[in-house]
Amino acid sequence: MTARELDGLTAFVTGSGRGLGRVMAERLAELGANVAIHDMNEEAPAKYGEFANLGEVVERKRHGTKVTSVTGNIGDQKAVAEMKRRIEADLGDVHVLVNCAGGDIGAKGGKPNPNNALDIELDDIRVLTENNLIGTMLVCQAFVPPMKQRGGGSVINIASAAAHLGCSPEVVYSTLKAAVVHYTRCLAKELIDDGVRINAVSPGATKTARFQATRVVDPERMDSSRKSLNRYAEPEEIAEAVAFLAGPRARFINGQVLRVDGGFTIFPG
Repeated sequence: MTARELDGLTAFVTGSGRGLGRVMAERLAELGANVAIHDMNEEAPAKYGEFANLGEVVERKRHGTKVTSVTGNIGDQKAVAEMKRRIEADLGDVHVLVNCAGGDIGAKGGKPNPNNALDIELDDIRVLTENNLIGTMLVCQAFVPPMKQRGGGSVINIASAAAHLGCSPEVVYSTLKAAVVHYTRCLAKELIDDGVRINAVSPGATKTARFQATRVVDPERMDSSRKSLNRYAEPEEIAEAVAFLAGPRARFINGQVLRVDGGFTIFPG
């Protein structure tokens, strides 16, 4: 059932020019979906050395399906509307929406500094809120109503393991990802009679290029061949969870949060 279970569907993955989003889009294309790739600009995939530009990412994702790309700020309503127009012109209606764009990236482009609850600067708070919460909501507002009208669709919002426990530093980022989790539940409740499923995936620490470039990593936890689950995730492990929620195997799963973190956040609920 999993070989080409997304044949004939179109997926839009925000933040898919690099990192986790890129691998998610790759997996959806492997399963037969036509895919729209997105990043802030054409050069964004080069920032951590993954690809030269967005066009190179598009060429990699050809698995016998159609691929297009869009650029823009998901926190800008007009930019989101233009993305929607271009995607529908190139690929038709979007059936699977993955809100992956975001991250702990402040106003100056790197991690906020300071990055704790009482000292983080207002500009960083605003940028983080736009990129992680407002952007997710604006993209849903643009792409979910047509799903509701058609009576079907799947949305996967990407949260974080940090959304489920107290954190410091990265307090604002963690708080916003917790808000994404609750927005997921609220939207799922709102659409429960309309055939549109809304779920979230909360990844644990994952071996993306940005993750490895922006912090000191534990060499032992980098080794995925170890028996222990006390390690960093491979991007493909997160992408597989997204693919599951996107497809027909998850047809009765709605309003749920799948924590893909090796057991880092083990607790009821």
